[in-house]
Amino acid sequence: MHAGKSPGGLTSAKPLPRSFFQRATVDVARDLLGTILVREQGERPPLSGWITETEAYVGSEDLASHGRHGRTERNQSMWGPAGHAYVYFTYGMHWMLNVVTEEVGFPSAVLIRGLLPRSGHRAIGARRAGRPEREWTDGPAKLCQALAIDGEQDGLDLCQPGAPLRIHAGIPVPEGAVTRGPRVGLNRVPEPWLSKPWRLRVEQQRMRQLIQREGD
Repeated sequence: MHAGKSPGGLTSAKPLPRSFFQRATVDVARDLLGTILVREQGERPPLSGWITETEAYVGSEDLASHGRHGRTERNQSMWGPAGHAYVYFTYGMHWMLNVVTEEVGFPSAVLIRGLLPRSGHRAIGARRAGRPEREWTDGPAKLCQALAIDGEQDGLDLCQPGAPLRIHAGIPVPEGAVTRGPRVGLNRVPEPWLSKPWRLRVEQQRMRQLIQREGD
């Protein structure tokens, strides 16, 4: 199952259904590539971008996942319904956006690691002032800063039409455009979790080519 092209504008289009997220986490991470993350800002135009990079974190046995610690105040959202946001603070300075997957009580999520901006370039550029456009949203903390995502969005239902944060269908991404490899920043996480090929990525230039081909 891959999300197809989104009809109409961002405001009128429906977000991805909950069933999209109630699947195996690695499959969701793959199929999120090319979809559109939307950040509404009240009366201001929405900010959005095509998702270009993801990482899968699967259950409490995954020693790279926050789920390994059991249910805590910090990771509470990770144990809840699929299609909700899990936003956490790290290194005392950065917010990270994840989307919860699979079944309630099975702590799994996909970290959104990269975007290619689609709308709201002026606002995104202002939040990432002093950085070249290619570096505005090419990391999980960067995209949260660029789209004004923080702890206020933790637990938010991304499948709710009109939600301030949601994910829409976008463009299909062929397997040949996807790079798979180990997740980053795991430090002392042991094998086999250290080398799981659960980081999925599309180069920005390749994504631009796909977007141009689809006319999105």
